[in-house]
Amino acid sequence: MKNHWNDFQTDAYSGVTAETVAVKGHGGKSVRAWWSRPLGGGPVPGIVLIPHMPGWDEWCRETCYRLSSHGYSVLCPDIYQDFGAGTPPEVSARMREAGFVHDDSVMGDTAGCLDFLRSQPRSNGKTGVIGMCSGGRHAFLAACTVPGFDCAVDCWGGGVVMPADQLSSARPVAPIDYTPQLEIPLLGIFGNEDRKPSKEDVDILEDRLKQCGKAYEFHRWDGAGHGIWYYDKPLYRPEAAMESWNITLDFFGRHLKTP
Repeated sequence: MKNHWNDFQTDAYSGVTAETVAVKGHGGKSVRAWWSRPLGGGPVPGIVLIPHMPGWDEWCRETCYRLSSHGYSVLCPDIYQDFGAGTPPEVSARMREAGFVHDDSVMGDTAGCLDFLRSQPRSNGKTGVIGMCSGGRHAFLAACTVPGFDCAVDCWGGGVVMPADQLSSARPVAPIDYTPQLEIPLLGIFGNEDRKPSKEDVDILEDRLKQCGKAYEFHRWDGAGHGIWYYDKPLYRPEAAMESWNITLDFFGRHLKTP
């Protein structure tokens, strides 16, 4: 597998631009989104990054930049916009107090982001979806229920496997139940010491994917729990993070950059 980290020529032009834009989201509403993309060059693939439970935060914006620096047009919607404005922790807290954002709202916003990216003049016609934590759950859900994506990455998505007593009006169906509808390649990034999803949850999901004959690849790390990419938290695991980032970039490259 190619090593994508530091794989650039020092004399080559490079540039990334980013800004807040409005996209048509769930129910036709206008949704704020952070859009980063490389400057110059030819057609580029797109990626929708679904925010995690900490919210539409600085970490998500920096992750958009990292993906764009590797050649992707990346759109990250403010899926918690209906809970008002404020700092990311403030808005995320209101969302949790209200009983969580509804899955159909997130899927509507995700579909709007997909349409936005594919309508851009520089789009190469291919788009992936990625999410971490609750965003990983939503990425799996989008892979199964939002037509048009070419691949998906679930990073430690908790709640893909859900017992009946955890279902609610916001989350009426366990995402794993949509597995038969998955028609695109799926990548999973997990820590074996995670509690949500637990190692057993990941095993259950993998068994279901095998039973349904789906194209997937799961990678797991010992000594790592939840959020191995979060360099702003004690959860960070540098070696596992860099290895899994390389796997993720390789996965996107194969499925989004290949003609």
